[in-house]
Amino acid sequence: MTDRTAVKIVESFWREVWQAKDPQAAARFVAEDFVITSGGVDIVGREAFIRWIGAFLSTIEDFEFGAIETFQNAQGTRVASRWKLTGKNQGFIGGRTCNSPFEMLGTAVWEVRPDGLLAHNWVERNALEVHRDMIGLG
Repeated sequence: MTDRTAVKIVESFWREVWQAKDPQAAARFVAEDFVITSGGVDIVGREAFIRWIGAFLSTIEDFEFGAIETFQNAQGTRVASRWKLTGKNQGFIGGRTCNSPFEMLGTAVWEVRPDGLLAHNWVERNALEVHRDMIGLG
């Protein structure tokens, strides 16, 4: 891939899946054998990923997502993106609904195949800090 093609793919994914809150849209972007590694746990396969997105979104009210910064390596095989999401806890934090607002920051590193499909996503986020804030230890 040349120029910023890989960045455009990831930015389209952010817009069409997370910002539109449309888990099914992920099918247009990810390979059949896609893997997301989130907090050290692998979710394997396109359909499992779509279900994971839906479950994630169902636990956050007033969900808003935005990319802060996105860039790629010279070959276009890796994209790194810093992001922020906000919402109200509906079971996402601590497994209980409290409707408390929160802000989460994270980093995603994507593997982009030559055909433009996303193959792997490694995600790290400040979940511990958000959880501590939610339970009053922050």
